[in-house]
Amino acid sequence: MLNKLEEWNRGAKKWLWLLVIIGVIASLAVTVQRVQTEQSSKQVEVVMDYRDLIDISLYQVNPTAYLNERLDLLKEAGVQSMAVFESSLRELENAKRIYLYNSSQVAMLQGKLPSMTENFTYVLFNSEEEAKQLAPMIRSTFTQLEVVVRDWKLEGKVGLVLETPMEFATLQALPHDPMALELLVSKGFAIVPRLSDSIPYDAEQVDKQLEQFAQLGVKRILFDGESVKGFTDDEEKKSLANFAELLKKHQIGIATIEGLKAPQKGFNRLAFLIDYNVVRIHSIGESESFNEPEVLGDRMALAVKDRNIRMFYLNAMVKRDAKKNIVVDSTDNLIRSMQEPGKGLAMIAEDGFSFGQATPFEVVDANWQRYAKALVVVGAVALIALLLSYFVPFVMLPAFVLGLIGAAGLFVLKKSGLLEQALALGAAISAPTIAMILAIRRIEMSPRVTSIGRRLGLAVALFVRTSLISLIAVPFVIALLNNITYSLVLNQFRGVSLLHLAPIALTALYVFLYRGESVFKEAKRWLAMPITVLWVLSLGVIGVIGLYYLSRTGNAGSVSSLEMAFRTFLESTFGVRPRNKEFLLAHPMLLAGAFIALRYRWGSFLFIIAVIGQLSMVDTFAHIHTPVMISLARTLLGMGLGLIIGVIAMVIWTVIERCWEAWRPKFEQ
Repeated sequence: MLNKLEEWNRGAKKWLWLLVIIGVIASLAVTVQRVQTEQSSKQVEVVMDYRDLIDISLYQVNPTAYLNERLDLLKEAGVQSMAVFESSLRELENAKRIYLYNSSQVAMLQGKLPSMTENFTYVLFNSEEEAKQLAPMIRSTFTQLEVVVRDWKLEGKVGLVLETPMEFATLQALPHDPMALELLVSKGFAIVPRLSDSIPYDAEQVDKQLEQFAQLGVKRILFDGESVKGFTDDEEKKSLANFAELLKKHQIGIATIEGLKAPQKGFNRLAFLIDYNVVRIHSIGESESFNEPEVLGDRMALAVKDRNIRMFYLNAMVKRDAKKNIVVDSTDNLIRSMQEPGKGLAMIAEDGFSFGQATPFEVVDANWQRYAKALVVVGAVALIALLLSYFVPFVMLPAFVLGLIGAAGLFVLKKSGLLEQALALGAAISAPTIAMILAIRRIEMSPRVTSIGRRLGLAVALFVRTSLISLIAVPFVIALLNNITYSLVLNQFRGVSLLHLAPIALTALYVFLYRGESVFKEAKRWLAMPITVLWVLSLGVIGVIGLYYLSRTGNAGSVSSLEMAFRTFLESTFGVRPRNKEFLLAHPMLLAGAFIALRYRWGSFLFIIAVIGQLSMVDTFAHIHTPVMISLARTLLGMGLGLIIGVIAMVIWTVIERCWEAWRPKFEQ
């Protein structure tokens, strides 16, 4: 029965390859629309944290003059927008709009003894204008909190008495400072409000707030805290759905912050409800704002080009200069980062982007995509079944049939996200592994070659052929994960560690067990080998290298300052940065391994390392937030540089080989 099944599998293999090719063609059609989507948003917005400027102004001799000067300089430098938080009594005091006193302080101002039975908050406005604009919102906020609010005067200035302790009063969120909004708009800044979920959701109040924002030209808001506006009350009030409707009504979008440890609660659902009117924002932290201008400039340019960032959020702070005994702030350094010598904005413009309020991607999703994706699913299942056939031949057809049934089941159960991720991961593992297996087979089946020129030509041809087979996975990954949620990193491709391990393990398994007469005999031969100290040491070294390799995968990997400088050099030289492990290690290893194995079969063991380059090329495209064209340029550049270094490695091996052949007789004597 197994023999019959194996015979059917051999006959069906060419048909599965045909399905893979059809899947690739369908994937390429989807990829074209993915590229069109990525090119639909080309406007970049630079946002400054206005609260930071207020805080810094407190260290100045004339805070108001400093604030006006900084705003003018930042506007001239290229900052288009200001992020304005919901205010509080303490922030209004910092902005010199009001003065705060507790009951004891007021008693002392009036020349009286403090009351032992009163602990209220007293608010004194700086002028009648402040009282006119701020008193209504303070009164309304604290009345909603069931705090008694009374009018109050001190030496001709008007104020309010809040019958609550100052410790409580200063923690309460107030609406955005209307005087700050007026100042910023007058200086030509767009406003990016920051909203919190700290107060109960009031649909009518939120509607009025968004209407005011729309009148100010607000196009996008940013959330402050762990959750989006309305999340806390959603179960009771269905507030997220209401908030989404209000955002759509006033044509206001939201921004997702890159690099958060945990996504803001409710963000993904809100993004879905507003049809993904979302852009990605990259934040430069307060301590980072003192970094070298060139470093920050490069960082801004790379974020836009490589990660679909369309907004920058600039934070600033002060620090003490112990040598000069002065306090300095980082706003000047941020300006130098955007202009000279950092040239951040100039580099962004050179890459074809313009500046203004950020706009979301316009998703290109034709109706035919659903049919194309069906072909992609069939092709991906066929590719995974083909991989299995190289290890257990008779399971290919059953695996293909079961794979199709499983895919259909997940689709019916509306688990399309799980289906897409599983097939994308399976295709990403299968293609580079199959490519390496076919490379090993090709060498094993070819006669031994001694001619240097012929070996070099065959090695280069094998490298190109193997790389092309590995890249079959790329259109599958792109098409299966062609969803705006991946581009916005609201959803992420899972299984990166498995992608980085499985092809290596499967290639090693094939090299060790599948090149002999039978798998069982090869396994018995390896198991019968005596364990030596050298074996133990070798396994220890391999384990350490493996742990280091895994630590460098994904976005969490860290790099040294030397490697960072090398990356910057590559970026500035070529425009995009190829992956070091591809062109410095894995691609040359594949070329050198093929060159050696064509004469000495032990060279095939080098393919275990070489497969890293093949899976890395596929992994490059699995970073969906990186534009397809950037990933393509990075991959082709890595192949080109790897080919050059690989040829050099083959020349060096040739010299070693010639020297050994010349000196071996003397050693034997």
